[in-house]
Amino acid sequence: MKKETSMAKLIERFYEAASMQRWNDHIRPVELTELDKQAHKMVIAYVIAKFEEKDRDADVDWKKLIEGGIFEFLHRTVLTDLKPPVFHKMMDEKEEDLNKHVLKQLEEDFKGINREFRENFESYFFEPSYAKFEKRILQAAHYLATNWEFKIIYHTAPFIYGIEETRAAIENQIEDHYDLIGVQKLSLEKKSYGFVDLCGQLRFQERWAHSPRIPKTSVLGHMYIVAINAYLFSLENGACPKRLYNNFFAGLFHDLPEVMTKDIISPVKRSVEGLEDIIKEYEENQMNTKLLPLLPHSWRREMRYFTENEFENKVKIKGELLKGIDFRELNTKYNSDEFSPVDGKLIKACDKLAAFIEADLSIKHSITSKHLEEGRKNIYDDFKSKKVSGTDFGLIFDHFKRKSFKIDF
Repeated sequence: MKKETSMAKLIERFYEAASMQRWNDHIRPVELTELDKQAHKMVIAYVIAKFEEKDRDADVDWKKLIEGGIFEFLHRTVLTDLKPPVFHKMMDEKEEDLNKHVLKQLEEDFKGINREFRENFESYFFEPSYAKFEKRILQAAHYLATNWEFKIIYHTAPFIYGIEETRAAIENQIEDHYDLIGVQKLSLEKKSYGFVDLCGQLRFQERWAHSPRIPKTSVLGHMYIVAINAYLFSLENGACPKRLYNNFFAGLFHDLPEVMTKDIISPVKRSVEGLEDIIKEYEENQMNTKLLPLLPHSWRREMRYFTENEFENKVKIKGELLKGIDFRELNTKYNSDEFSPVDGKLIKACDKLAAFIEADLSIKHSITSKHLEEGRKNIYDDFKSKKVSGTDFGLIFDHFKRKSFKIDF
């Protein structure tokens, strides 16, 4: 089985989480999905891990942290029908059996994908000592993301039976992670919490907002899908640890400026000459004046690196930015941590793939519009025979085209 076909099957599973509703036994003023929760969790995990690394000089294994987040996401997509309280109780009592069930369900998806990824998945769930520190960071991020959602629920209907018990349980779990300095700082709800809160607001910005669509996906959920895909394709290319790190977080934060401007579709940006440049300039100004000041000063250069020239292959040579690097050079000459390489073109391809699937899934559900039909067709025509960064994206797009109910595009 070709890696591209295997990857397509795995990508389909991630999108199932866009239809998984959270807190559906409570009054919700907005839709809260598992995909968005997992995306927000990884933003929070980044913040906690950076605090541990910078303020405590802790040794964070970022590869294990990133993969751990993906593994836990996959784990949750398999156990879709279990409500969180039931899920946690069963994990306490039948953890090994549940993990074996999840692994069995995912075996077909793992075929043809980097063998190390499959082996790390097994180690993560069956070896208690594996990624112990990183698991703790992810667990803290999980409860903080849950608490962020819960505040919305609580302020909407504080009279619901049992809600005080739920609040106490979440707060107790957060307190159990107070040894992590990032948890302490986020609990103060000051600057760094403001960054997490702004990222959370991207959960409410819908993709393709001008079109009816099922399932609806948010900008934040989209960003996480792009990040996962960029990471998995980078693994296949034998990317160095820093390149894996950069590609994941550049994918996760690539649309971050949209928290200030909302998701402006490409046809609108291009409808007036010079409008795209004006929007870009405004986004950069808002990033520099509103968003970056919420982060510790020592992190800001990295966040700029993730979000500026985000779709360019780039490296750093003695602190100087060099962009427009050919993939072959990036994958050989510059595939070393010292150059801090980023596969911007790969991230762009993953961004377009995510947009294609978002449109395609809705059309399969017979919810469509002129914008979705044209968007799907235009993206497919651009990638139907294209290889990007060593990956045959044409094969992946063809996989989804073959599965469409309507294939005349």
